[in-house]
Amino acid sequence: MTQSPRHRLALCGAVLLTALAVGVTACGGSSNPLADKPYDAGGQVELTSARDGQKADPSKPLEVAARGDDRITDVTATDAAGRYVKGELAPDGSRWHSTGALAAGAHYTVRVTTEDEDGAQGRRTIGFDTNPADRLLRVSFGPQNGTYGVGQPITAELSTPVQDPASRAVVERTLRVESQPAVEGAWHWVDNRTLHYRPKEYWPANSTVEVHATLDGIKVGGGLYGGPSKPVTMTTGDRIEAVTDAGAHSMTVLRNGKEIRSIPVTTGKPGYATRNGVKVILGRESFVRMRGTSIGIAEGSADSYDLPVYWATRVTWSGEYVHAAPWSEGSQGWENVSHGCTGMSTANAKWFFDTVHVGDVVKVVGSAGATMTPFDNGFGDWNMDWDEWRKGSALAGGKKQGSSPADAARLRPEL
Repeated sequence: MTQSPRHRLALCGAVLLTALAVGVTACGGSSNPLADKPYDAGGQVELTSARDGQKADPSKPLEVAARGDDRITDVTATDAAGRYVKGELAPDGSRWHSTGALAAGAHYTVRVTTEDEDGAQGRRTIGFDTNPADRLLRVSFGPQNGTYGVGQPITAELSTPVQDPASRAVVERTLRVESQPAVEGAWHWVDNRTLHYRPKEYWPANSTVEVHATLDGIKVGGGLYGGPSKPVTMTTGDRIEAVTDAGAHSMTVLRNGKEIRSIPVTTGKPGYATRNGVKVILGRESFVRMRGTSIGIAEGSADSYDLPVYWATRVTWSGEYVHAAPWSEGSQGWENVSHGCTGMSTANAKWFFDTVHVGDVVKVVGSAGATMTPFDNGFGDWNMDWDEWRKGSALAGGKKQGSSPADAARLRPEL
C-alpha cells in the first residue's frame, strides 16, 4: 500500500548509514545514481479511467495500470492548486487507484514512477480533466480561511478552461482581492484554468486579505456563465523570512526584519544542488518517511536510503524540505552533503518547525542549483519580476486591486 500524501512524498536530504561505513555521513558520498536519465515510461503505464484524452468521471476512482514487466513504484496525483488525491498502490506494483474523491470540472496532473526488471527508473506525467457538473463556470479560491505567512499567494481555480482573451478579461474583472492595509497587486494566468494573485512585494505583516468573486450570473462567452463561489479571508502574521546561504552553509531567520536566529546548515551536494530563489512554505510535518527511490535512486544502490525524518518543513512539491538531519551534524556549517534539502540539528529543526507557518518565506542564495520555477513545483511566484508578472494579467498592464472601495465599485462587471 502506498503511503498517504504526507508520507508519500518525493524525498531528499537523508540517506541510510550502511554498516561499517567509515567517516561518511548519511548525506555524503560522491557517486551519482541519477547520472542515467530516467526512461520515458509512456508505453509502460496507462491512465485507465481517462483514456485517449477523454475526460474522467469524477464519481469513479482514478486508476493507473502498469504494462509488461514494469511495476509502478510511486504515483502522485494533484489538482491545479497542488492538492493531493489519496490513493493505494497494489503490493505487486501492477496498479494504483485513488481512495479520495475527484472534483468535477477540475484539471489533474498524475506523476508516475516505474521500475523495469533491471531496476532502471522510468517516469511519466499525465494530465487529464474531469467532467464538469454543468455549463456554469465556478471558481475556487485558495488557500482556505486562516492565518498564513506574508509570502502566501492567492489562487483561483476555474472549473472550465478559459482561453479566449476577452473571456479571460471578463473573468478576471470579477475576481476581487482587497487588503488592509491596501497594497498593489495583480492576477497572473498560470494556465487556462488557474490564476495566482500576489502583491508587488510581500503582504504586509498582520494584514487582512479578503477574496471573493462577482462572477455569478455573468456571461463569460461561448454559452458559458459564471456560477457561485465561496469567499476567502486570509490574515498574515509576522513577517518571517529564512535566508539560507548555501555557500556559507548558514541560515538566518528574521522576524519583521530583525535576526532572531542563525543556524548552521548543509544543503545539496554536487548533482543535487538546492534550488536558489524564494520558496513559500507549503506544509509542516513532524514525521516523514524519506526514501531514495522517490527521487530516482535505485533501491539497494550505494546511495539508497529509507529513513524516518523529523521536524520536516516542506518548500516544494517534489520533496525539498528544511528538516532535522542528525546524521550530518559534522558537516553542518562546513559543507553541503544533502540531496537537495536543507539539513540542520534536531534542536534547530524543531525550533524552525515551531517558529514558521505555511506561507512564510524561505530564500536560498549562493547555491549551484537552478532558480525555483514560479508555478510547477510549489509557490515560486516571487521569483518572477513584477513587470513580467503583470504581463500575465488579461487586463491591460494588470489592474491595481485592494486600494479602496471606490476601486472595487469601478471594476464591478456589468450584467
